Amino acid sequence: MSAWRKPNLGLRRASVRSRSTAAAVIVVAVAMALGAAVLLLLLQRALITGVSDAADARASEVANQVAEEGTSGLSTDLATTTRQTQLIQVVDPSGRILAASSARVDTRPLTTLRPAPGVLERAEVGKMPLLDDDHSYLIVAQGASYGGQTYTVVIASSIETQRDTVATVAKYLLVGFPVLLIIVGVAGWLLVGQALRPVERIRSRVQGIGATDLSQRVPVPATQDEIARLATTMNQMLDRLEAGQATQRRFVSDASHELRSPLATLTAALEVVEADTTGQAWRELQQVMGAETERMRRLVEDLLLLAKADDTGLRMQHTDVDLDDLVAAEIQRLRSSVPDIAVTGDVHPVRVVGDPARLSQLLRNLVDNAIRAAHTTVRLTAAAKNGSAIISVEDDGDGIPEADRLRVFERFVRLDTSRARASGGSGLGLSIVLEIAKAHRGTITLTPAPTAGTIATVAIPHAR
Repeated sequence: MSAWRKPNLGLRRASVRSRSTAAAVIVVAVAMALGAAVLLLLLQRALITGVSDAADARASEVANQVAEEGTSGLSTDLATTTRQTQLIQVVDPSGRILAASSARVDTRPLTTLRPAPGVLERAEVGKMPLLDDDHSYLIVAQGASYGGQTYTVVIASSIETQRDTVATVAKYLLVGFPVLLIIVGVAGWLLVGQALRPVERIRSRVQGIGATDLSQRVPVPATQDEIARLATTMNQMLDRLEAGQATQRRFVSDASHELRSPLATLTAALEVVEADTTGQAWRELQQVMGAETERMRRLVEDLLLLAKADDTGLRMQHTDVDLDDLVAAEIQRLRSSVPDIAVTGDVHPVRVVGDPARLSQLLRNLVDNAIRAAHTTVRLTAAAKNGSAIISVEDDGDGIPEADRLRVFERFVRLDTSRARASGGSGLGLSIVLEIAKAHRGTITLTPAPTAGTIATVAIPHAR
């Protein structure tokens, strides 16, 4: 079994350059072989056709002479007017030779063909022991009538010269084939190597790019061909890897920064509690420590959720969810928990297939952002439109500048206006909203509100 596998492994190890060169040589060899075969066939046919046409013309000429003058004195005429490659006989109906162009053919008839007057017949090409053991001849016979008798004019034309010509051409082709194939192989090897040289430069550069430094890029040839597009694609991939690495580092740095604050608060509180022997500090700081612990819990949960979204995507339940019920419940919660903000709503029945917990989290994050940004009013709506469920959350705050409407969905991004309100947010809320919307094949957009605030609109398809 191992002996059988070795050739396959060798083929797999062969380089693109060697395989391309071998393929070019094989294709050229096959094409040349077919072309040579066709050339030799056509050349032989053309040469033999020329001999046959000459024999036909000569047979017709002699037959006309016999029909007009008979056979008297014909041998003398044939001996002086017949070319060396032809032999001519004139035979009577009994097979007796009446005239011949050479003493070589005046004893026995060359063929048994006896065509009628004016009719031309041919014999197969073959050896003629009577004439020459080493030559092949083409036999043509034509009938001629004179004095009430039918005579047969026989023309034997040698085709050995034509066959020698074809053999000579074949020899030259056999000698030229290896030389031409060697030239094709060398040229193919050099050309393929030249074409693959940019690929090797790309490979060498990529091999030298480490995970710690993704700023290097591969050289892009100026040829605007497939290799140039490959290099461009490689550079684009490196751009994405570098951006992803920078995002990951920033994410870790921001997460560490966000966790440092509650940890520092808890550490300080524990030091105060430990130094207080009366227990009064514990009662005073218990609420603060609980709030910081809850803040850390929410932050860790948000980080885990985003990590899962990056890794395998959010796992969603697929059940019927009444979005209007979620919006109505959120309106009721806000009216009872945020009395200084007027909460209005325009809720219509709308249902989607999705994860109720995730959709509730999406709505809660949008509402929390709106409450932190609003001055006096927050408005929630739910409706079906164009085959999608549409929920929107509008506030009358200072609004989000157009340049920041996409940036706010990045992780740990908090605008200056948000920071100034001491909201305590981690900057992950809108990132989570975006991931949940994507998991439901939905979209989220931020647009300016008529009240100078912001409208956050989520569209989830396949509403029923």
